[in-house]
Amino acid sequence: MQVYEAPLRDMRFVLHELHGLERLQQIEAFAEVNEELVDSVLEEAGRLATEVLLPLNATGDAEGCRLENGVVRTPAGFPEAYKTFREGGWPSLASDPAYGGQGLPECVSKLVEEISCAANLSFSLYPGLTHGAVQALAAHGSTELKDIYLAKMIEGVWTGSMCLTESHCGTDLGMMRTRAVPAEDGTYKITGSKIFISAGEHDLTENIVHLVLAKLPDGPPGVKGISLFLVPKFIPDADGKPGRRNGVMCTGLEHKMGLKASATCQMSFDDATGWLVGAPHKGMAAMFTMMNEERLGVGIQGLGVCSAAYQSATAYAKDRLQGRSLSGAKRPDLAADPIIVHPDVRRTLMTMRANTEGCRAVGIWVAQAVDLSKHAKTEAERQAADDFVALMTPVVKALFTDLGFETASHAIQVYGGHGYIREHGVEQYARDARIAMLYEGTNGIQALDLVGRKMPSNMGRLLRSFFHPVADWIEANRTHAGVGPMVAHLERAFGALQLATGTVGERGLRDPEEAGAAATDYLRLLGLVAQAYMLVRSAAIASDRIEAGDDESGFYQAKLTTAQFFVDRILPQSASLFLTIKSGKASTMAMPEMAF
Repeated sequence: MQVYEAPLRDMRFVLHELHGLERLQQIEAFAEVNEELVDSVLEEAGRLATEVLLPLNATGDAEGCRLENGVVRTPAGFPEAYKTFREGGWPSLASDPAYGGQGLPECVSKLVEEISCAANLSFSLYPGLTHGAVQALAAHGSTELKDIYLAKMIEGVWTGSMCLTESHCGTDLGMMRTRAVPAEDGTYKITGSKIFISAGEHDLTENIVHLVLAKLPDGPPGVKGISLFLVPKFIPDADGKPGRRNGVMCTGLEHKMGLKASATCQMSFDDATGWLVGAPHKGMAAMFTMMNEERLGVGIQGLGVCSAAYQSATAYAKDRLQGRSLSGAKRPDLAADPIIVHPDVRRTLMTMRANTEGCRAVGIWVAQAVDLSKHAKTEAERQAADDFVALMTPVVKALFTDLGFETASHAIQVYGGHGYIREHGVEQYARDARIAMLYEGTNGIQALDLVGRKMPSNMGRLLRSFFHPVADWIEANRTHAGVGPMVAHLERAFGALQLATGTVGERGLRDPEEAGAAATDYLRLLGLVAQAYMLVRSAAIASDRIEAGDDESGFYQAKLTTAQFFVDRILPQSASLFLTIKSGKASTMAMPEMAF
């Protein structure tokens, strides 16, 4: 049985106590965003998840989507759930009030995303893609396009999709074959095929707005010749309502391992009418506005799976009777003890819990920086926040999705054989989570982006946005009465990260393959230190609260215990990661190709 309730207390801790709303409240756009408002939003999101989305998760997986004469039918209950979702105003949560959005901070929106992803990951993809499409259109679209499309997309009456991938080129978009031919009326005729298009076709909304990458006839070769076009399923009429059907059609649904209730489409564009978004041949820059937004969103998908898998495994471990505790029976009144008494089950649950809480804290740190990068009062503040977001986006995407899949696998292990069969539902988490490590650029590509682009950018300026606050906090808290020993663990891991950074940077200048061979381990090391920093900071806050006599139902003591487990049992991986990075590329690249 799948179990999930929004972890509201921990979310409030991360928002209000760990990161705080104070900096955001100093910004005019968020002046009225207070704790009471945020808490009420999260509570309502939790209610929606438990009452509407979670009951459709397993049934939607069992039924899946189906294609009927070019129209995708989503599983039973999905259209009604989406109507409830839209009427509740959830698609517009963090969008621009100028187009009907509610203008709440991105850090609040990301927690709502976590809740919906945890309850029903397939469902969350339908509105999730729209948010990124809105960001791209708002940043690069003409005033005319924004006036026609943004309000409808923000309201959720229309949804959006991102059409990049073609069957022959995958991530190498410079090889794409989709073409855009200028028409006399200023529009373009788009012809080509795309695959792996999430929410490319469905029955939830009256229109779907595709953002499509294509090449103009005079475009230079490679990615420099790619442009971005807006191609609606139905072309709006003079009143802004869906008019005639455009030349875009779903020709097939992908037969997937998981996310079966999310329509992943093969799309055909046959002289479809499109409008240019941004400048000609600058489509990749425009699309990356959406893609970077989606990479953060995909990371939140991994976090959502972590949370749901942990809760389900914990509930099962408390209920399942098997064996006796190694230190003596804990429930002599029962035929056996619950399996949560066993050290290996505890180790597994604590690993799941620590990684979930660590990712949530890091994710909201980054999401708050997104808010500051857009709305902070000074250019210097906006630039500093943007540097941090740029550095951490590949880390959030790759680390969170890696851990989402790992945590789902841990849940199956806790359930034992019952986890491997459908009846209990946790095998769905593993199937659903696996794709997140692949889309929006595989996690290996995220790691290459980190070491190849972000690390050397502006002479290491992006790295300083992470290194400086961590170093400053360690210096200020070495002698903290409650968590001083944990800070020492963090400092050692941070030192390993600093040494690894120098090693990768120096070797990568001489040989790019050295950086490539180290990239995945370096990203995991940076993410590990980021989690540790957040968890030890959380422990310091908890220690101070306990010292002040405030420990509501043991919440703060649990924070201390979770952080201690992380620094004892997970953070030591930093040493092995550094040694792996230090070993270089030699054994990785030595095998002749023919010997594989």
